[in-house]
Amino acid sequence: MGDRAMSVVDGGAPRIAVLGAGHAGPAIARVALAAGYRVSIAASGDPDKIALIASVLVPGAEPRWAADAVRDADIVMLSIPLHRFAAFDPDLVAGKIVVDTMNYWPPIDGVQELFEDPRYGSSEIVARRLAGATVVKTLNHIGYHQLEEELSPVGSPGRRALGVAGDDPGAVAAVADVIERVGYDTVRLESLRAGRLLQPGGPVFGASLRRSEFERALSTEAA
Repeated sequence: MGDRAMSVVDGGAPRIAVLGAGHAGPAIARVALAAGYRVSIAASGDPDKIALIASVLVPGAEPRWAADAVRDADIVMLSIPLHRFAAFDPDLVAGKIVVDTMNYWPPIDGVQELFEDPRYGSSEIVARRLAGATVVKTLNHIGYHQLEEELSPVGSPGRRALGVAGDDPGAVAAVADVIERVGYDTVRLESLRAGRLLQPGGPVFGASLRRSEFERALSTEAA
């Protein structure tokens, strides 16, 4: 990981850049802001084009050019439409912790050749392309409309759990801390490969489960 990514692992206060201003990106930005994080948001072009949308949908988030938002961020939330990922510049996020919130769901998005290799989960494919970044998978298995509705304080009965998967334990810990501060318990998966269980069709995709239920669903599937 890069120096800034390491600062998060070492306990620094992270800044978050959200790449994507569609449905999921603004929802992620809102809950991060509500949790006290400094948040910037970027789309594929001029930030002036999303300034009005941002002021209405994500008040408090700073619309920026993607390169500027990523440069100053500790954690990058990648929430672009999946069909645009093939054209995404890997150098943009080199040295960063990148949270892959995307899903490959052919019935919805159509067939994407980049993600058709059955040897790899979708986040493994993302990580192979973004080889200079540290990729963590989460937030893909909860609907953007649920993200604000189902969060709750630490210790709340029935608090929903989300999975956090990655190959780098430090990055997983940093991202899990964000998810827990936002309002969810976390279940940490030891690898991006294990993150396949979080994908569409997996045992926890779209399911509102407490931590014990989440862990049981994963262990049953793995068995």
